[in-house]
Amino acid sequence: MELFSKTISTLENAINYSNTKQKVISQNIANVDTPNYKAKDVSFKDTLTKTMEANLTNEKHIPFTTSTSGGTKILTKTGVTYNNNGNSVDMDQEMTDLASNQIYYNALIDRISGKFNTLETVIKGGK
Repeated sequence: MELFSKTISTLENAINYSNTKQKVISQNIANVDTPNYKAKDVSFKDTLTKTMEANLTNEKHIPFTTSTSGGTKILTKTGVTYNNNGNSVDMDQEMTDLASNQIYYNALIDRISGKFNTLETVIKGGK
Protein backbone atom coordinates (compact mmCIF):
# COMPACT_ATOMS: atom_id res chain seq x y z
CA MET A 1 0.00 0.00 0.00
CA GLU A 2 2.97 2.30 0.55
CA LEU A 3 3.85 2.16 -3.16
CA PHE A 4 0.28 3.16 -3.99
CA SER A 5 0.46 6.24 -1.76
CA LYS A 6 3.86 7.20 -3.23
CA THR A 7 2.38 6.98 -6.71
CA ILE A 8 -0.53 9.19 -5.68
CA SER A 9 1.89 11.66 -4.09
CA THR A 10 4.05 11.77 -7.21
CA LEU A 11 0.99 12.33 -9.41
CA GLU A 12 -0.20 15.05 -7.01
CA ASN A 13 3.14 16.86 -7.33
CA ALA A 14 2.92 16.62 -11.12
CA ILE A 15 -0.64 18.02 -11.09
CA ASN A 16 0.50 20.87 -8.83
CA TYR A 17 3.30 21.64 -11.32
CA SER A 18 0.82 21.64 -14.22
CA ASN A 19 -1.55 23.89 -12.27
CA THR A 20 1.24 26.38 -11.54
CA LYS A 21 2.32 26.32 -15.19
CA GLN A 22 -1.27 27.00 -16.26
CA LYS A 23 -1.46 30.05 -13.98
CA VAL A 24 1.87 31.42 -15.25
CA ILE A 25 0.87 30.94 -18.90
CA SER A 26 -2.47 32.65 -18.23
CA GLN A 27 -0.69 35.55 -16.55
CA ASN A 28 1.65 35.90 -19.54
CA ILE A 29 -1.27 35.90 -21.99
CA ALA A 30 -3.19 38.45 -19.89
CA ASN A 31 -0.18 40.77 -19.96
CA VAL A 32 0.61 40.46 -23.67
CA ASP A 33 0.05 44.21 -24.22
CA THR A 34 1.51 45.46 -20.91
CA PRO A 35 4.58 47.65 -21.55
CA ASN A 36 7.86 46.28 -20.09
CA TYR A 37 6.18 43.08 -18.84
CA LYS A 38 8.63 40.19 -18.75
CA ALA A 39 7.21 36.76 -19.46
CA LYS A 40 7.52 34.10 -16.78
CA ASP A 41 8.08 30.37 -16.95
CA VAL A 42 7.90 27.46 -14.50
CA SER A 43 10.96 25.31 -13.89
CA PHE A 44 10.90 21.80 -12.51
CA LYS A 45 14.15 20.63 -14.08
CA ASP A 46 16.37 22.20 -11.40
CA THR A 47 14.69 20.22 -8.65
CA LEU A 48 14.81 17.02 -10.70
CA THR A 49 18.50 17.51 -11.43
CA LYS A 50 19.30 18.07 -7.74
CA THR A 51 17.35 14.95 -6.83
CA MET A 52 19.16 12.91 -9.45
CA GLU A 53 22.57 14.15 -8.27
CA ALA A 54 21.89 13.39 -4.59
CA ASN A 55 23.92 10.69 -2.89
CA LEU A 56 22.03 7.51 -3.62
CA THR A 57 22.77 3.88 -2.84
CA ASN A 58 22.89 3.17 -6.56
CA GLU A 59 23.21 5.68 -9.38
CA LYS A 60 20.15 4.16 -11.06
CA HIS A 61 17.87 4.69 -8.05
CA ILE A 62 15.47 7.61 -7.90
CA PRO A 63 14.18 8.36 -4.39
CA PHE A 64 10.45 8.88 -4.00
CA THR A 65 9.24 11.11 -1.22
CA THR A 66 5.76 11.85 0.00
CA SER A 67 6.32 15.58 0.33
CA THR A 68 3.95 17.82 -1.56
CA SER A 69 6.35 20.70 -2.05
CA GLY A 70 6.57 19.99 -5.76
CA GLY A 71 9.83 21.86 -6.20
CA THR A 72 8.61 24.18 -8.96
CA LYS A 73 10.14 27.61 -9.43
CA ILE A 74 8.68 30.55 -11.30
CA LEU A 75 11.37 32.25 -13.36
CA THR A 76 11.27 35.52 -15.26
CA LYS A 77 12.55 35.25 -18.83
CA THR A 78 15.24 37.89 -19.19
CA GLY A 79 17.25 39.08 -22.14
CA VAL A 80 14.43 38.77 -24.68
CA THR A 81 12.08 41.40 -26.06
CA TYR A 82 9.47 40.68 -28.73
CA ASN A 83 7.67 44.03 -28.84
CA ASN A 84 8.86 47.61 -29.15
CA ASN A 85 7.35 48.41 -25.76
CA GLY A 86 9.75 46.06 -23.91
CA ASN A 87 7.23 43.24 -23.54
CA SER A 88 8.70 39.72 -23.83
CA VAL A 89 5.51 37.68 -24.28
CA ASP A 90 5.55 35.56 -27.45
CA MET A 91 1.86 34.78 -27.98
CA ASP A 92 2.53 31.85 -30.33
CA GLN A 93 4.86 30.23 -27.80
CA GLU A 94 2.40 30.81 -24.96
CA MET A 95 -0.43 29.17 -26.92
CA THR A 96 1.83 26.21 -27.73
CA ASP A 97 2.79 25.88 -24.06
CA LEU A 98 -0.87 26.14 -23.08
CA ALA A 99 -1.87 23.28 -25.40
CA SER A 100 1.07 21.13 -24.29
CA ASN A 101 0.31 21.72 -20.62
CA GLN A 102 -3.36 20.83 -21.17
CA ILE A 103 -2.40 17.49 -22.74
CA TYR A 104 0.01 16.81 -19.86
CA TYR A 105 -2.66 17.68 -17.26
CA ASN A 106 -5.25 15.44 -18.94
CA ALA A 107 -2.80 12.53 -18.97
CA LEU A 108 -2.12 13.01 -15.25
CA ILE A 109 -5.82 13.16 -14.43
CA ASP A 110 -6.42 9.96 -16.44
CA ARG A 111 -3.61 8.22 -14.56
CA ILE A 112 -4.75 9.28 -11.08
CA SER A 113 -8.34 8.38 -11.98
CA GLY A 114 -7.12 4.92 -12.99
CA LYS A 115 -5.36 4.53 -9.63
CA PHE A 116 -8.54 5.42 -7.77
CA ASN A 117 -10.58 3.07 -9.95
CA THR A 118 -8.14 0.28 -9.11
CA LEU A 119 -8.51 1.06 -5.42
CA GLU A 120 -12.30 1.03 -5.75
CA THR A 121 -12.15 -2.34 -7.47
CA VAL A 122 -10.03 -3.77 -4.66
CA ILE A 123 -12.37 -2.39 -2.01
CA LYS A 124 -15.38 -3.92 -3.77
CA GLY A 125 -13.59 -7.26 -3.94
CA GLY A 126 -13.01 -7.29 -7.68
CA LYS A 127 -16.63 -6.80 -8.67
